[in-house]
Parts: sequence; C-alpha cells; structure tokens
Amino acid sequence: MSSTSHALCPSLRTRLFNPFPNRLIAPAPIYQHRSKCELNRRDFAFKGIVASGVSVMGSSLITEPVQGVERLPFKPEGYNFWTWRGHRIHYVVQGEGSPVVLIHGFGASAFHWRYNIPELAKKYKVYAIDLLGFGWSDKAIIEYDALVWRDQLVDFLKEIVKEPAVLVGNSLGGFTALVAATGLPEQVVGVALLNSAGQFGNANSKTDESEETVLQKFIVKPLKEIIQRVVLGFLFWQSKQPARIESVLKSVYINPSNVDDYLVESISRPAADPNAGEVYYRLMTRFMMNQSKYTLDSVLSELSCPLLLVWGDLDPWVGPAKANRIKEFYTKTSLVNLQAGHCPHDEVPELVNRALLDWLSSLSSEASPQSL
Repeated sequence: MSSTSHALCPSLRTRLFNPFPNRLIAPAPIYQHRSKCELNRRDFAFKGIVASGVSVMGSSLITEPVQGVERLPFKPEGYNFWTWRGHRIHYVVQGEGSPVVLIHGFGASAFHWRYNIPELAKKYKVYAIDLLGFGWSDKAIIEYDALVWRDQLVDFLKEIVKEPAVLVGNSLGGFTALVAATGLPEQVVGVALLNSAGQFGNANSKTDESEETVLQKFIVKPLKEIIQRVVLGFLFWQSKQPARIESVLKSVYINPSNVDDYLVESISRPAADPNAGEVYYRLMTRFMMNQSKYTLDSVLSELSCPLLLVWGDLDPWVGPAKANRIKEFYTKTSLVNLQAGHCPHDEVPELVNRALLDWLSSLSSEASPQSL
C-alpha cells in the first residue's frame, strides 16, 4: 500500500487515504498514558478495537471485578430488546425511581456501564441502551449519521422511559445525549458528559460545495472507495486476531488490571454478526467523514437543562481543555476532573458513581414537581 501511496500526487493521495477531515473524535496528541475505549479514527482502525466488534479466543485475562464495586452480570444473550424502525435494540434496565439513561461510546455497548448500573440503580431507575450498529443491537445496513442515534434515543425516551430523565453519555454517547436533549427538551432534565465527542465550529473554515467534475465522479471517487474497502477490510480482519485484542486493550488502559474477560467479550461478540464488516466500513467512512455540520457550539446553543462534565484529564484524545471550553460556553455547567482516561466510568467507577449521584441529588432538590 505504501508504494501505491507514494506514486500518487499529494492532493490525490490525501483524498484517497484521508477521507475523514472532520470527525467527532479529536486527533491524538502524544501522551505516556492512554485510555481505552473510543479511539480516534486512525487508532481505532489500525489498533483493532472496531465499532462492529472483534473476535477473541482462549483469553487468559483476569476475571475478578473491581474491588468493592458491584458489577452487572454479563449475559451473552443480552437483557431486553425493543423494536425500533424494524431493528432490534438491546437495553438494560435496573432499579426504581427517577430514570437515568446511559449511552455508550464508539465501539462499546451497554455492558460498558457494568460498574455504574448496579450502584446508580440503588436510587434511580437506570437504563443503558445499545446504539444501532453497536453491541447487541442490530447491525443495520443503513447510512449512519448522528441524527440516526438522536432519533433512536428520542424514541426510546418516548416509548420505553416515558417520563423526564437524565441522559449520561461517554464519547460518541455524550454527543448523542446532547443532540437528543435538544430534540426532546421537555423530557430531558439534565445531561452528563464523560469525555464527550464533538467539536466546536471553526468560523474561518470554508465549505467546498463546488460541483463534482467528471474525473472526480467516475475515476477518483470509485477508486477511493475501492482502496478504502481493501484497506479497511484488511484492518477489520487484523483486528480479530486474539493476540492483537489483548495487547491493544492493555495498552490503552491506564490501569491494565481493568482489562478482563468480561470487557473483552463485550467487545468481541458483536463480530459474530454477518453485517459487522459492512457496518464497520460505513462507520469508518460515510459517518466519520460527515461531521462538520454538527458542532458543539450549535448544539449547546439549543440546550436548556443543567449539564455535568465528568472528565478524565489523562485522556489523550479529548483532554481537559475541551471540558473547560464547554464550561465557558455553557453557563449551566458543573465540572468534575478525574485522574483517568477516555472512559472514566470503567476506569475509576467509584469516583464517577459518586460524582453522578451527588449531581443527581442536587438536581432532585432543585427540580420542579414535573421533573426529576
């Protein structure tokens, strides 16, 4: 592949091999520590943790849960299913009380909230949903877009939750929570973001809306898609190798002792779906390359409810500067900084649970009768 790349002119090579100029996940600066779950597009593809799952065989990883923290039992068959637009959607529900809805990030599932669901469910009715194309939900062959998950979450709130709720999202799930909150403000009384995806708009950027030339339409575009399919197909195959999975998971956890069979299997099982490879391709190309029209400032401008940021400051992709900028932009924001990576809810669950419970309690004391 490298020889082909060098043979192309720079502009054509960029268009063929870098189809993701705008994406929800920030570029990766160099840090000594790395976090675990939603990687940027390049790391996500090349290191092998993929949106549609990976296969693992003969794992020898530890299986003991985090000391002193209750863990959601792993069920290979899943928990509950809801039909949405003809697709099976997986979700977990536990507890009683005011509802809290957990939304996972890129490549994860409801099981990623394994250490949060049992604790939060002691005081609240907790839902954790698998977004379409991820986890135990259907791997639908559709054109993926941030608004697809917004619509899914809005309908989930209307049809399953059926009362005002707080949304809690990590990475891609955080951005999904934000757009859902603006789409259904009467039913969302608070949003909590854990190292959320999303970018602020660039006022100086110019959108290229020039008409496609014949060369672009019939030569460059088809050639680009062929090369992408070959490269991403190989990367998807590579990501299924057992040794690769274990080494990658350990390298992206700040504390590798949190990597266990439960986590590995929650990532690996979705790969059994025959549509997994195609979903991976669509997520890595058609979804990732069309994010410039969704910006944090445009979404936050429409938000009206209280916002909590629980931020892992050691995240190499979505660092604390982003949290500070969100807090400056949106005045109804509370910020909790933690010494953790991109997925603090699974790295330091006891600290995240405490931060969430304290904030939820403050919402309850300030809420109006029809709210939480």
